[in-house]
Amino acid sequence: MAYSKLTYYCRFALLILVLSGCDSNEALSLSKKSIIYCSEGPPESFNPQTVSSGTTIDATSHQLYNRLIEFSPIDNAIIPAIAKSWHVTRDGKMITFYLRKDIQFHQTSYFMPTRALNADDVLFSFNRMLDINHEYHPISGGKYPFFQNAQLTSLIDNIEKINDHTIRFQLAHADSSFLANIGGDSAVILSKQYADKLVELNAMQEIDMLPIGTGPFKFKQYSSGAFIRYEPHSNYWRGKSELKQLVFDITPRDTARLTKLLAGECDVIAYPIAHEKIKQHPNLILESVISFNVGYFGFNTRKPPFDNPLVRKALSYAINKQAILEAVYTGQAEVANGIIPNSSWAYDARITSQDYSITTAQELLTQAGYSNGFSMDLWAMPVQRSYNPDAITMAKLIQADLQKIGVEVNIVSGYEWSTFLRKVSEGEHQSVLLGWSADNPDPDNFFSSLLSCSSANNGSNRTFWCNKKFDQLIQKALKTNNINKRKAYYSKALKLINEEVPLIPIAHSKRYQARHNSVKGTVLRAIGGVDFNGVTKN
Repeated sequence: MAYSKLTYYCRFALLILVLSGCDSNEALSLSKKSIIYCSEGPPESFNPQTVSSGTTIDATSHQLYNRLIEFSPIDNAIIPAIAKSWHVTRDGKMITFYLRKDIQFHQTSYFMPTRALNADDVLFSFNRMLDINHEYHPISGGKYPFFQNAQLTSLIDNIEKINDHTIRFQLAHADSSFLANIGGDSAVILSKQYADKLVELNAMQEIDMLPIGTGPFKFKQYSSGAFIRYEPHSNYWRGKSELKQLVFDITPRDTARLTKLLAGECDVIAYPIAHEKIKQHPNLILESVISFNVGYFGFNTRKPPFDNPLVRKALSYAINKQAILEAVYTGQAEVANGIIPNSSWAYDARITSQDYSITTAQELLTQAGYSNGFSMDLWAMPVQRSYNPDAITMAKLIQADLQKIGVEVNIVSGYEWSTFLRKVSEGEHQSVLLGWSADNPDPDNFFSSLLSCSSANNGSNRTFWCNKKFDQLIQKALKTNNINKRKAYYSKALKLINEEVPLIPIAHSKRYQARHNSVKGTVLRAIGGVDFNGVTKN
């Protein structure tokens, strides 16, 4: 249905104080029952299976969908979701999930389900990603970054439907991260009935852009790059949301998000600036969580001169991380000595990053055959993320650092976020400022997703570094449930990263959001981005 501009603003209650054409009582009532979240960027898709960007996860994973199991927002322990319980055999190779019988899919203008979720939906959701011959596998590009990076395609031998509410996974071998991966943001369950209808309509691509899930909210409208509108799922199995609607107002500029918050045009904003100003405001609340993340300066190891480990190591000595933390993170982060934060059980304090030393950097460059330096491109991400709140400023600081050793840096910026990610995943860059926010608390989520050979082929390894010894170490870690043995393997893997330097870890940061004090409930999660289930507005 098409709406006039006036009707749009009335319906969304974004500017109710200045609109004269809307009924003020109706608009005020709608505003009280709605939450407007000012996000930093648009989603690449409405299916988190197909991409790995945080903007997509935030907008979709916990709003539209559920998973078989999930993580407790209190302590990140694995808890039931679509599966009410599960059983793992002693050898760890067979996991049986017992599904709830009361989970309903969304009813929308474009799809009306006639049954509740069952094992067929679970089979469809996983087989689409795992089976290259599945009719839906090539839709939207045929890439499923998280599942492919975690090598679930080779781990899962078979998925068997026992009955309508029992499903069994058979693994090629025991894997200590399997349950954590199944609980991750990308392991969402789709509707097979909806997929079948789209086949009949010859519109299969719509499955990822006109979503149907079982989550607390259902899709209503998307204006590309402007806003997303969700409505509550009236038959949500955990109880219907009290909200009338949830709006993602896509606002890339941090100053614009703060202005909207202060003006009452946003209820919650992502990645706020001016923390002290927000703290001093009587009606605003500044919140933060300690995220499982890392911001990094990565090298495309397929392109010279970054195919030379000596060059990469030289640059690692030339980067003043402490100066970056003070200027970019304003002290709200800690220096990264490796890709995993010190809150992870796999962290090894004995392995530290290179000290800041211009002399050592110059010596290594000379050894590598670049005594006179060289020129390079550095791609800076165009949106704010918790792992890098200001990539342009960071790029300028790195540019100044590297100039001291004769390396001239050309900063590449200006691409829209989805275009930037696509170009980087295709390897157009020489180097890049990016980061990673974990999908689950298992340390393999950092190792496999960021630097494995599999992730180099499937998009999330933006360095394209592929080291067989590294892969062997992380595979050995996954095949044992002995945490001390796993930690020993990961320690060796961290040491190898330090020697090869496919990327330079910069910082592990907190993630912040600001909200009006009328918004009640927990929105921000340490793992999984934002979640508006159970959130209300007084």
